[in-house]
Amino acid sequence: MTGAEALPPPIPAATVVLVRDGADGLETLMLHRTSKVAFGGMWAFAGGRIDPDDAADGRSEQDAARHAAVREAREEADLACDADALVPFAHWVPPPIVARRYATWFFVAPAPPGAVTVDGGEIHDSAWMRPVDALARRDAQEIELAPPTWMTLRYLADFPDVAGVVADASSRPPTFYETHIAHDGTGAMYALWAGDAGYDSGDADAPGARHRLLMSADRWLLDRRGLG
Repeated sequence: MTGAEALPPPIPAATVVLVRDGADGLETLMLHRTSKVAFGGMWAFAGGRIDPDDAADGRSEQDAARHAAVREAREEADLACDADALVPFAHWVPPPIVARRYATWFFVAPAPPGAVTVDGGEIHDSAWMRPVDALARRDAQEIELAPPTWMTLRYLADFPDVAGVVADASSRPPTFYETHIAHDGTGAMYALWAGDAGYDSGDADAPGARHRLLMSADRWLLDRRGLG
């Protein structure tokens, strides 16, 4: 049995990406997680594991995730989201590096009215950020982001307003990502996804198409060369 096969399956989880129209364009709610919880110290979106109650009453996997996302927004930010407003746009499975992994549905939704309140326990701070600003702050090493968070911010950065991103997410099925981690000959680290020439082999130097995120200390860069 390989190391990957010996690991327990990922824990089902859900995330809600709340967006609003700000004075200078689209903004999204970011939460700063304390160092004692999953993704500790990182800035992320509201979310967490899918509890048994979320999956009650015969709910499908996606409906259970939707229920969990609404609950987590209330618990982590004190915001009451409309479940019907949540649009699924991605599903993420992390690499088999550590045992505690989360397979997460990502939903986008217009932010509901009300002030954001964090508990000071699991969530240390909150901020509304323009996606481009959050990405720039990561490269300036002011904040930490996980690859799914970075990719979501990169996706949001293409839209000027809430209507645009919700319309796009509603127009297509969710994108599925199962991350593989690889290093090239220089030691640079990449997150690779399906379609990348090195995805199956783990060889970041393999010639061919690119579907990857370069993760260096001072720059994260998405490369999608050669994809259809």
